[in-house]
Order: sequence, then structure tokens, then C-alpha cells
Amino acid sequence: MNRIIRFILSLIIVLTSESCSSVNELYPVNPIDSEKIIYLVNHGWHAGIVIKRADIPDTLWPESKDFPSAWYLEVGWGDKEYYQTPNPHFGIAIKAILWPTASVLHIVGFNKAITSYFPLSEIIEVRLSNDGFERMIRYIAASYYKGPDGISKPIGKGLYGNSQFYLSGETYHLFKTCNVWTAKVFQAAGYPISPAFIITAEELMSQVQSFGMVIQKDGIATGKVSNALEKTKKYR
Repeated sequence: MNRIIRFILSLIIVLTSESCSSVNELYPVNPIDSEKIIYLVNHGWHAGIVIKRADIPDTLWPESKDFPSAWYLEVGWGDKEYYQTPNPHFGIAIKAILWPTASVLHIVGFNKAITSYFPLSEIIEVRLSNDGFERMIRYIAASYYKGPDGISKPIGKGLYGNSQFYLSGETYHLFKTCNVWTAKVFQAAGYPISPAFIITAEELMSQVQSFGMVIQKDGIATGKVSNALEKTKKYR
């Protein structure tokens, strides 16, 4: 019982302390220093962050080397049982929400333009400063569970394409869902976002739109495709 009470109190503290804050030196992003571009892809219930593989320092995110030939990596996070079940039933979803559970990271490597690989998804482009990008990468890397040897190894094949699941060291619960985790990634990069008030992927996308640019919605390109994305298409 004491364990339950401590957990509830901890969640209340986290919920009440979250705010829509930004890191002053990272946001707003200086156009001259906005050298890194990432993407947020809406998958319906959750969203994935897409990062150019060549931009990732191997020393900060060692597990990214598991996809050496990929142009891009998509990263998602969620409940271990629910995420790894192809057709999860209602009971698994309720368990994940009502009780703290183990979690996993889902990493996908691919070699297509983002809009081609996710042709039906809403996609938002976000520009980062170099410092903001590094902080984001550190946050993602810190989410992995490390074994005694300090290495995180795949625990199973992912849901689609060239993908793998990795055990995370974080706990999934009512106030730390997949969309909250993704919001915290942007918060770590210095962006003004309120993770505590995000439940659905739509709410996440809405907040990210305030500092990002929609490049595809409902499977239709908006015409606001950046130069970086146009360059990517040339290599298809």
C-alpha cells in the first residue's frame, strides 16, 4: 500500500510541476544556427520522431550504429507488452494505463524520403540548434536500459521495415504515456511544450505545430517542403 501511495504522490508532483517552458538559449532557434532538422510523424494513437542518421553522434547514441546503412531513424517509445503485440486487446491497454509497466523503444531504419516512407501520415518538420539537437539525442539515448556491460541490445524485431525493439529503463504509466515521452524529447531540446497536458497524438502534433512546419497532412504535401527534404528526394 505504501508503494502505491508513494507512486501516486510522485505522479501528482510531476503533473503539477510540468510547465510550458523553454530553455532560453535554445528557443527561439537562431536561423543561422538551425543546422539540424527532425520530423514528427503522426501514426494515429502515437507519433514517431525521425532523425537523419548521419547527424547522430555515435558516441552519444551508440545503439544508432545498429542501423549503419539507414538514411533515417524513426524512434518511438511505449508500453512493452502493448507495443510488441501486433493486435493488442483492450485488457493490455487498460493494464498499461492503470499500473506502472515496463517500456520499450522502437527504432526503424529506412532509406526513403520521409513523405514517401510515410505517405498517409501527418508530418511536421522541426528545426533545431546544434545544442538543442545534442540535448535531444542525449535524452533519447538515456531512455535505453543498459546491461551490466553498459550496452543496450535489441530484444525483438520491430513492427515494420528494418526495425528493432529495445528495452527502456523508464516506466510507462498514466502520466507517462508514449505521447508524453515524445513531448519530453522536444522539451529536452529546448522547445516550449507542456507534456503533462498531452494525451493523444493530435494534442502532441498541435503543440509541435506552434514551433514546427507541417509538410504533409492527410497524405497530401502542403507545399512547404524544406530544401533539406527536397535534397533527400534526389537520392531516391
